[in-house]
Amino acid sequence: MLLKKIDEFKLMVIIVIITIVLNGCISMQKNIPNLQWKIYDSLPALVGNESLGYAGPVIGIHNDKLLIAGGANFPDAMPWMGGKKQYYKEAFVTDINNPQGGFEKFELPIDIAYSANCSSPLGIICAGGENENGVLQTAFLIRWIDEKLNFTPLPNLPKPLTNAAATCIGDEIFVAGGENQTAASSEFYKLNLNDTEKGWEVLANIPHPVSHSILVAVNNGESVFLFGGREKNIGDTSTLYRQVYQYHIEKNTWIEKQSMPYALSAGTGALINDDFIALFGGDKGSVFHKTEALIHAINKEQDSVKKQQLNQEKIKLQAAHPGFSKSVLLYDIATNSWKEGSEINFTTPVTTTAIKNSNRIFIPSGEIKAGVRTPHILEAIIN
Repeated sequence: MLLKKIDEFKLMVIIVIITIVLNGCISMQKNIPNLQWKIYDSLPALVGNESLGYAGPVIGIHNDKLLIAGGANFPDAMPWMGGKKQYYKEAFVTDINNPQGGFEKFELPIDIAYSANCSSPLGIICAGGENENGVLQTAFLIRWIDEKLNFTPLPNLPKPLTNAAATCIGDEIFVAGGENQTAASSEFYKLNLNDTEKGWEVLANIPHPVSHSILVAVNNGESVFLFGGREKNIGDTSTLYRQVYQYHIEKNTWIEKQSMPYALSAGTGALINDDFIALFGGDKGSVFHKTEALIHAINKEQDSVKKQQLNQEKIKLQAAHPGFSKSVLLYDIATNSWKEGSEINFTTPVTTTAIKNSNRIFIPSGEIKAGVRTPHILEAIIN
């Protein structure tokens, strides 16, 4: 009789455990976001009938106005055919609540591309970047006031940086990594917009130098996450990272989390809800690494005939670039695990910024293959 009661108790425990697990799975399944993608609009052309689009534009939303400004492209020829990169200061603003669309045109204070951008309640932050004069150290705040763009200088970054990542928690701005002409940075900074006289505070270093990463703050305001990115290596191919790190603000420490399924750089990302951070597209590095290897081989080669052959191989490789990943990766914050989301059913850009507003995500312009930009603004509705 006692053995029978013990067996019944064991069975009840097993049933309870299975029920909890199943309910947890169902609950998690309900929380997985569904993204419906479309082309929100296309940037107007500066010359001709269609815009070339821009890599590394300044992106943000303030007072329901979406800003796409600056950036760089190759207006005359592809870079492997001798085309020169051109930087811009033109700024386009559209009202995200106006179903008719349309843009107003303004100008930034300077030509700029590849800056670190994020949107705070006080305005859009633009930090670092580059232009025809080199890597920049400047930072400024962009606001939509009185039907126009207003610019307020912010303290310079501690050093010139391009291709850094940024995120905002309230009025505090965080900038991670980036690079100059020769090396990537592992430094991590914070600026309080309500006390800018203090300048940028230097926080604990990222575990390794990195540029082209994704930085996302979580809702509780206690931490930020850094995903992937790359580190250029002089005389060798770049290192692409699949590592994920969480920075605890109160402790000023980084801890490593579950790595991404694959290495990724130059993609975009956003906090979807309390449960998930989504990463959109990105460069897995296959063509990028082959191109780097060819460039190094060309630089080392002394024979002019062989050098020309290698150069033709590089041109062929870049001209046939297949584009970047269309995948969506979902990071489950609570379980420290990864899920595959549905693919983006449009050509997916890199070197731009994804920005969330309510249940909408915008990914404006950016690079869609080597040397090629897009004028399209992608929009996802979160269901």
